[in-house]
Amino acid sequence: MDKKILLHICCGPCAIYPLIWLKKQGYEVVGLYYNPNIHPLQEYLRRKEALQEVAARLKFKVIFKDEEYDPAGYLRQVVFREQNRCFHCYQMRLERTVSIAKRGNFNYFTTTLLYSKFQKHEMIAGLARDLAGNTKARFLYVDFREGWKQGIELSKEWKIYRQQYCGCIYSEFERYKKGIRGKD
Repeated sequence: MDKKILLHICCGPCAIYPLIWLKKQGYEVVGLYYNPNIHPLQEYLRRKEALQEVAARLKFKVIFKDEEYDPAGYLRQVVFREQNRCFHCYQMRLERTVSIAKRGNFNYFTTTLLYSKFQKHEMIAGLARDLAGNTKARFLYVDFREGWKQGIELSKEWKIYRQQYCGCIYSEFERYKKGIRGKD
């Protein structure tokens, strides 16, 4: 099949709409769960479990890179670069995705990061295009945000764990910091 695609997946809920869309377009989808940015380990495992539930429901294969779960490696990439931490995080995950897509003879790759209205969409798309370059595994750009509500509704209906922050220690801190403001 010439429509074999590797889909980088950040979590189960964000995978639902992109998977449904890609399958409707005739793509043979294989997921990739590679997210060394997620903190703490319990959160990483909860998201992995949620993705396993989605994979079982939507009947697709996922490559889990648990042996590469390395929050220390992620932190080495972003510490003292906090202003651009999202770029470095996207880069780390997309570089791995491209590498696996090339070795696995995928025709295309994309990411569920393009589903979230909270992520830096243009940065992700530009970076993915640059990383793809002239390789055999081409970047498939799709603005999955149009299915945002559909994905949320299905994840709630299916009782899939839904996280409250992007995954990194910085976003976890920012989430809690908002809750404690005004209590000084």
